[in-house]
Amino acid sequence: MRQGWRWFGPKAPVTLDEVRQVGATDVVSSLHEVPIGAPWTREDVAARRDLVETTPPGRVPLRWSVVESIPIPDAVKRTGRAATAEIEAWIASLESVAEAGIPIVCYNFMPVVDWCRTELDFVTDTGATAMRFDFETFAAFELHILERDGAKAEYSRAEQERARARFEAMSEGEIADLVRNITSALPGSTTEPMTIPGFRDKLDQYRGIDAARLRRHLVEFLQAVTPAAEKLGVKLTLHPDDPPRPLFGLPRIASTAEDYAAIFDAVPSPANGMCFCTGSLGVREGNDLPAIARRFASRIHFAHLRATRREADPRTFHESAHLDGDVDMVAVLRELVDEDRRRDKGETIVFRSDHGHRMLDDLHKDVTPGYPATGRMRGLAELRGILHALGHPPETAAAH
Repeated sequence: MRQGWRWFGPKAPVTLDEVRQVGATDVVSSLHEVPIGAPWTREDVAARRDLVETTPPGRVPLRWSVVESIPIPDAVKRTGRAATAEIEAWIASLESVAEAGIPIVCYNFMPVVDWCRTELDFVTDTGATAMRFDFETFAAFELHILERDGAKAEYSRAEQERARARFEAMSEGEIADLVRNITSALPGSTTEPMTIPGFRDKLDQYRGIDAARLRRHLVEFLQAVTPAAEKLGVKLTLHPDDPPRPLFGLPRIASTAEDYAAIFDAVPSPANGMCFCTGSLGVREGNDLPAIARRFASRIHFAHLRATRREADPRTFHESAHLDGDVDMVAVLRELVDEDRRRDKGETIVFRSDHGHRMLDDLHKDVTPGYPATGRMRGLAELRGILHALGHPPETAAAH
């Protein structure tokens, strides 16, 4: 297995030398500056690859091995194969990635909003901070800030009363923070920042699109792009929904083992793979993560390893330390190691420590929400320790 690190580019707070220092060998990155739907040029992809892979004398080499993500335009999610121009542009980006020698592409199919949190700096019992999704606060946003049509019918009277009390207790600053957290696109998001009126307009465009129709649009997209991926030698990995349940009255179709089975059955191409995210899938109580890893082992080419902890109301959760929470990380890694041992060296699984607590000196400086250096370094070290204990240490690189 290979140790990856999410890197947001040359303007990111974490430098490439710091990526080397945490022990990672593989970079997970994207051309975040390119507008969603615009094709990536070969020149732009090559320039980012060269930035990552041109190794200063005496330094450990890095490899850009995963693109996370090439965003899928909203038109594809709403109309499927009818969005021909958008699909052709996506394939053009895929071709640029393949020409640069990058073998794995991660993507998601979440409509309107990507991953969603209500708090970015929830204070844990150690004094470190974590991201959190609080169901009551989310309900307050839906009912009293967004004022989504039909939302009241999805909440009980008691839930509506608690949401109102929560909203009335919020200061103007807390309301502004909540709006920003939900509508302004979190780091790595593949959706556009929105205003509240823009959010309502986007939701309105999805009227009549249920889970079956959204899944059909995903299948149509995959039927169009997997032949190109096969020809180019690129593995596509679908990231789970985060959180793995419907939000804002919108369907979510990559939340359970059954969801993934339906997608793989519909498009059996070997290029149609999975990004195995333990944090996203682990939020849903019925998801047996080791069993999911075992069932879809051959489809897993990229893994996000993190843990979450469900709270008293299991719809509320926060990001825990990597070896805490509701994820049995040892059992998960045992399954991934078994699969990795069966593979040729060139097909090894790339994993990264996903998210991380804001802790130590990161508490006192600007960081990318969810992606502070120290918390992720702690997580990567803990994961590396499990792999050593399982007799399958991750690959390392020697200095030039």
